[in-house]
This record gives sequence, structure tokens and C-alpha cells, in this order.
Amino acid sequence: MSTEVHLDDMYVEPSSLMFKLEDRVFLFENDFLQVDLKELKGKVNLTVTSPPYNVGINYGSHNDSMDYNEYLLFTRNWLGKVYDLLAPDGRLCLNIPLDKNRNGIKSVYADVVNIAKDVGFNYQGTIVWNEQNISRRTAWGSWLSASAPYVIAPVEMIVVLYKHAWKRINPGVSTISKEEFIEWTNGVWTFNGEKKSRVNHPAAFPVELPRRCIRLFSYSGDLVLDPFSGSGSTLVAAFQEQRIGIGVEIEHPYVMNTAARIQKLISGQLKLDFLRNKL
Repeated sequence: MSTEVHLDDMYVEPSSLMFKLEDRVFLFENDFLQVDLKELKGKVNLTVTSPPYNVGINYGSHNDSMDYNEYLLFTRNWLGKVYDLLAPDGRLCLNIPLDKNRNGIKSVYADVVNIAKDVGFNYQGTIVWNEQNISRRTAWGSWLSASAPYVIAPVEMIVVLYKHAWKRINPGVSTISKEEFIEWTNGVWTFNGEKKSRVNHPAAFPVELPRRCIRLFSYSGDLVLDPFSGSGSTLVAAFQEQRIGIGVEIEHPYVMNTAARIQKLISGQLKLDFLRNKL
């Protein structure tokens, strides 16, 4: 079983860029727990991410079938690094399951929130994402019997946390409309999940999720981080919403998929620069 990593040990590998788009999108091909991002300490305004759920998905090099206690330790470690990178008034929008029933029912949401608070985060609230996939989430247990029925909610959670101050210290330019603000501050969001085949990733979230978080919780020009970039949805949303997007992704195929996705988004008008140098 792995042991807790100290923050100083989380900035050891050179922060080699895989690609960048002007000065608006940066993607590092590396392990978030190792990549050297010292220059970002205390500067990130918003983190939007969905970490591995530890449900046995074949991502590549990442072990998604850890012992549950080991998974919680992994969670503590990466949350500690995100906390270190956030500005004093920085926020974290964390997409996680409410619970999971693979290899035994686990209270993922409750456990991760407790770890985040122990790391130092302050809790602001939770958004319930109704991704409308009831058919895939049905869990009967004992059929038509009170013997041992299972209840699995067909929703995911977006936990909203912050570092020191919830109110932004310096004012900026918001990009959210009146209608969006009224709708999205209602803590139940209903929109479909992402198709695996469309973005070549086994567990992608749709761009709509980071888009809403970015508009609701950040200003134009803010620095938005995704430590588990995956299919690149957060970077796509950051680019579209006039924020600076920084992603870290350990798997080379997903890095290349993200590059292709963003290149398609800009329709060939701009060229992605593939390089390996420091931020």
C-alpha cells in the first residue's frame, strides 16, 4: 500500500509541455502527483476535474482497481497538491460519484468531502448532476423482496470547495447570463453524459459540465486547471469561455486526442504548438 506523499515530493518532474495553443491552452503529459508546477503555486483561480473513480476502468498506466483505503490516500495526495496550487480565493469543482457498489458499497462522496476538509478546503455546496442514465445504474439486490434491496441513485455529484475566502478578492468580468445564473444556482443540473466513442475516452465528462462551472465560478481570463485532463473537456470549455486552461494527463493517447479535439474546434485557423519546455 502506498504512503502519504509530502507536498515537496510532488514537484519533482520537469513540467514538459506536450502542446499549447497561443497562451490560452497548456497540456502537460505527466503524472499530476509528480509534475513540477511550482510556478502555478497560489495562482490557480478554479480547478474543474473528475478524478479516476477506482471502478476498474482500463485507462492505461493508472491502477483503477486500488484497495479502497489506498484510493482514499491517493485522493488525499492529489487534493493536497490542488490546494497548494489554488489562489487564496481559488475554487474547486470536483465531479465524483455519490457512491459505488463495485467490490462492495462505498460512500465515495462522503469520504472524499471529509478528506478535502481535512486537507484544508472549505465546503461551499454540492451540485447534483442528473445525467439521465437510470437504465445503467439499476441495482436490484434482492428482487421484489425486503431481504437485501440496493438503492443506487442515477446521479453524480459536483462538490464545490474553496481555499481560504469564498468571495473573490479582486473583481473581474463575469460571462454568465441572467438566465444561466438563475438556472445554474439551482443545485440540480440535468444534461446528458458524454459518449465514449465520440471523444475516445472510457470515462469522459461532457463539455457542458466544466462550461457551467467556469461561467458560474470564474471570471474572464482566469486560470483554470484540470489535473486529470482525460479527454480534454475542461480545456475545451476554458478555451471557449476565454479562460486560460492548464491540464495534466498521464496517458499519451488521451493527450493526442485532446490535441486533435482542440485543433478541430479552432477549424484550422490556428496551429497547436507541440513542444517540450517549461511553463
